[in-house]
Formats: sequence, C-alpha cells, structure tokens
Amino acid sequence: MKRVVLAAGVLLAAMTLAAFAAPALADPGPLQITSAPIAGGGTQYSVPVQTLLFLTLLSFLPAMLLMMTSFTRIVIVLSLLRMALGTQASPPNQVIVGLALFLTLFVMGPTFDRIHDQAYVPYSEQKISFEQAISAGSTPLREFMLKHTRETDLALFARVAHEEPSAAASAATEGGPAAAAASLPMRVVIPAFVTSELKTAFQIGFMVFIPFMIIDMVVASVLMSMGMMMLSPVLVSLPFKLMLFVLADGWNLLIGSLVASYST
Repeated sequence: MKRVVLAAGVLLAAMTLAAFAAPALADPGPLQITSAPIAGGGTQYSVPVQTLLFLTLLSFLPAMLLMMTSFTRIVIVLSLLRMALGTQASPPNQVIVGLALFLTLFVMGPTFDRIHDQAYVPYSEQKISFEQAISAGSTPLREFMLKHTRETDLALFARVAHEEPSAAASAATEGGPAAAAASLPMRVVIPAFVTSELKTAFQIGFMVFIPFMIIDMVVASVLMSMGMMMLSPVLVSLPFKLMLFVLADGWNLLIGSLVASYST
C-alpha cells in the first residue's frame, strides 16, 4: 500500500512539472539576450545584458572610488590626524570614511558633471553606444588623474609598460594632460596617480604630526623632570593636543587645505 501511494505521489509530481514546463518550453519568455544595431554603428543590447553589465560595474565601483578619485589622499590624511592626536577610536572609522566620501564627492563634483554631460546624457538619449559612453566618460577622469600625477611616477609606469617616454613627460608640461590622455592607457595612469596620491598624503601627514609630536616631547620632558615616570605622557598630552587643535580651528584648516590642494 505504501509503494502504491509513493508511486502515485511521484507520478502526480511528474505531471505537475510537465504541466508547468510545457508552456515555458513553448514560450521563450520576455527575458531574451538579444542585440540590435543602432545609429552610429553601435549596438543596443537587451535588458538582461544591460542589467548584467550594470551589476558588473557596481562590483568595480569600490575599486574605482578608491583608486581613481581623491578618496585615497583624504582618508589617509584623516587617519594620520587621528594617530597624531593619540585618540584610539575617535573619530571612529565610520566617521572618517563617511567624511572622506563626501569630501571626495565635493572635490570630484566638476569631473562627475563632465562625465554626466559627455557620457551619460548622450547614452540615455541613445545617441551613442555603450562603448562610446565608456570612452567619453573616461576622458574627464583621465584628465583629472593626469593633472594630479607627478611626472616621475608617470614616467616610471610608462617605462615599465614600455610606453613612449614622451607621453609621460608631456603630462607635466602646460597643456600636457589633454595631449597625454589620448596616448597613455589607463593601466599606466591609474597606478601612477595612486602612487602620487600616497606620496602627497604622507607629506601632509608629516606636517600634521609635527605640532602634536612637539607637545608629546614637552609633556614627556616635564613628567620626567618631576619624577612622574609611571604616568603615561600620552594620557597627559591628549587634552593639550585636543585644545590646540580646537583653538587653531584644525578641522577648517585641514579640510580647507585638502580641498584646495585639488584646485591648483
């Protein structure tokens, strides 16, 4: 009896699957991977392909934000400021990353506006293809990176990549970024830009460390002269460093200097 019931259940399940599978096999459904030519020699892909490309770009977005914008310099300087103050977890990482993100959006605003006008708007109006939009959108970003890349770093990666040295040298001359953008590939520009950003961030961090290091040295000398060697100098100097930073309007000076460093 149990075998009969089990066989009947298996048969019923098979009939149900066949009933649902038959319309699916007969009807291809609305989600089809197709492509069609558009004006200008481009290709218009179907919605599933566009969704796949969009999700792929979203996975690349964090790396693009870290390596192709001003985020690297800003977040490193803010982290070094926290180390110089001697506060272990204040401001917390979420505050530092959030502040660096919004400062990055502020600094990169003109570049993002150019990308929107030159790439997104024509692509949304189907005037250019997806490949043309990527090429048009990368040009303002390339010019921004070349503007803030040192000649030595650009020449280093151009030499390693066996590119023309004249292209790297022209990036530091007047009008060079526009000319070099057409010849240097992104695989050369991006690492050179990141290396220059790291150097600049460490230089700014060194200048931030000096006044707080002097306070630490003075406090340590005073404590040793008073025989209080068991008292931590870091604990005693922390209120003085915070007072100095607040009285000097440190946030205004530091953030203003960071933003102004990209306007030159």
